[in-house]
Amino acid sequence: MTQSVSPTIASPSAHQERIGMLLVFLSALMWSFGGTIARFIHIGDNWTVVFWRSLWAVAFLIAFMLWRDGWRGTSRLFRDMGLPGLGVAFCFATASTSFVVALAYTTVANILLMQAGVPLLAALLAWVLFRERVSPGTWIAIAAVITGVAIMVSESLGGSVSPIGDGLALLIAVMFSFATVITRRFAHVRMVPATCLGALLAGAFAASQATEFAVPARDMGFLFAFGVINLGVGLAFFAMGARLVPAAIAALLGTFEPILGPIWVWLVHSEVPSMRTIIGGAVVVTALLVHIAFEFKRQTRPERPGITGLPSPN
Repeated sequence: MTQSVSPTIASPSAHQERIGMLLVFLSALMWSFGGTIARFIHIGDNWTVVFWRSLWAVAFLIAFMLWRDGWRGTSRLFRDMGLPGLGVAFCFATASTSFVVALAYTTVANILLMQAGVPLLAALLAWVLFRERVSPGTWIAIAAVITGVAIMVSESLGGSVSPIGDGLALLIAVMFSFATVITRRFAHVRMVPATCLGALLAGAFAASQATEFAVPARDMGFLFAFGVINLGVGLAFFAMGARLVPAAIAALLGTFEPILGPIWVWLVHSEVPSMRTIIGGAVVVTALLVHIAFEFKRQTRPERPGITGLPSPN
């Protein structure tokens, strides 16, 4: 992810970087609970789930921005996000809505493991749209991710898994990839208001499609957790922590979501991924981890000792 060009922002200290790493990890941890929480919700209409999840997320994110930036700061953030923010909002609304609907058709593992390839899909989109340079290693990793996803979705071709579920899971990954590319191109725009607007758009569309809004108290409790803890708190942690750590480290810590998510669902709900999902997911996660590890090593290796990268040992 491109870094801010503002010269007034000082580099974070080692202590701040450790705090940032913890916050980014906590964001991935919060997001990894999404599938587990959703499986506790017994509401027949998926649009009702999308509506309440989005409503709780919007309420939390607005409260968070008011606490952090005040009324004037919050309104200024919404005004300044412009077209890039609207683009991210659309991507976020599509992805968050598709996530809930996809859960009715496919496994949590399928959805989350496809999302593991988002950084590499984003690199491919950046090359297609903006001709950003893609290294040979990234091309190899992209090919591996495409192979892994193909293995996962191959079950839907044989009818053993719903093609709707796998299609929505792939749409989620593509939307997050577009959001990543937009964020990279407009790194100076703070995207928390955009994600808040995205949740609002998702909730408004769901309200037009839902057949009912009344839900039992038990389900409302899980909807609150789905919207606030899983979506809102995770986003707040990421927004605060991602600025304090290198992009490669943030991406590496973010992979804990697709790794941990299927584990929670397996432990809590006994939802066991299929063999093809395990094989394809392993290919995707391995390609991503190896690629990020090489990229991080490349970024920290000095071009000339004592000049760039890490300091000279002398």
